[in-house]
Amino acid sequence: MMVDPEEEETMEEITFKSDTVLSDVHLNTPNKRHLMVRLNAVGQPVFLSQFKLLWNKDPWKDTQVEDKKQKNIQIENNTLDYRSIQKSCGKNSNGIDCLDKNETQIHPCMRIEALLDNDGDLEVVRRPRTFSETKQKELSRNKIHPKILTQGAENVSEEVQENVHHSMVKIEHTMATPLEDVGKQVWHGAFLLADYILFQCDLFKSCTVLELGAGTGIASIITATVAKTVYCTDVGEDLLAMCERNVTLNRSLTATAGGAIKVKELNWLKDDLCTDPQVPFSWSEEEISDLYAHTTIIMAADVFYDDDLTDALFKTLYRITHNLKDACTIYLSIEKRLNFTLRHLDITCEAYNHFRFSLNDLEKLRDGKMKFIVEPIEATFPQFLVYERIEQLELWKIVAAPIS
Repeated sequence: MMVDPEEEETMEEITFKSDTVLSDVHLNTPNKRHLMVRLNAVGQPVFLSQFKLLWNKDPWKDTQVEDKKQKNIQIENNTLDYRSIQKSCGKNSNGIDCLDKNETQIHPCMRIEALLDNDGDLEVVRRPRTFSETKQKELSRNKIHPKILTQGAENVSEEVQENVHHSMVKIEHTMATPLEDVGKQVWHGAFLLADYILFQCDLFKSCTVLELGAGTGIASIITATVAKTVYCTDVGEDLLAMCERNVTLNRSLTATAGGAIKVKELNWLKDDLCTDPQVPFSWSEEEISDLYAHTTIIMAADVFYDDDLTDALFKTLYRITHNLKDACTIYLSIEKRLNFTLRHLDITCEAYNHFRFSLNDLEKLRDGKMKFIVEPIEATFPQFLVYERIEQLELWKIVAAPIS
């Protein structure tokens, strides 16, 4: 078959198409911790992942940041087996191959010289026969073999609930979603916020807390281990249904503290809360009254990726704080993401920059009713969840108080 030269050139041209976003949390989580459990209402695969809680350990020890700042910490990501696998593979903590497991301090150049013969040629050391095929399979990357257990199931089985261990948070989520569905994934900002909540649990104890853009609900679930009531809010029936399933999956974590989580719809683009009883996750008049009368903490994690949504969130914060009976504290976590833009022909952080501008505008706001005091929180507090706390993560505190 003859191929036109122009067509051949087109065929050889490499094009990249990307209409999905994948969280680093899921990208780095070992596949063996992903279990595909169902398809959601829109046909997306839903996975179940476990995230370890360091309840019974000294978190300072695990994060290795006692008496020093934690800006550049690098913690193993969601797997406790990684270091043991490195040792089995003959690698030290930096991932460098070692000829002898007991000689991890040997300089790389010395190891290379040890592999050379008298003529300076590289002499390949064969793998010992004791390294069985079974061992090799154990060390190989685990593959995902998804099995759909249910499709669009409404209730979580009792067996799944009973298997929830107190040291694990189990979260249902999707992976590689379109931008409009990124709330169905878990993001680093939620972990940072959860760490702070557990570190400063006295600040959240017995409080009424409102989370905006809760996504999978992991931050709300952690908060409910210390708070009295958590209003876990987002938009979209399918997302809120997933969030409610996660609340059920982790009921054993919140049952001891007695914290109640109420999954509700809160659309930043609308001024009023939905009270239509026919709409799933709508509000009752009693819940709205309780929200405005008792909420003292508002929080949001990793929701600043679109300028229009960022504007809508700050308008929502302004509106809600003006309706609260008492002063409140707002906690916002964000990951500073670097992107190359054609407009600037450079690497920029446009979403982050817009967030900072909005933060400054809020602090400078003078309406005669409220004052907003903004301050950063250094990420020097310990980790209570096992993840990689990258230096691009930031946590901000806003005190919103009425002007007397």
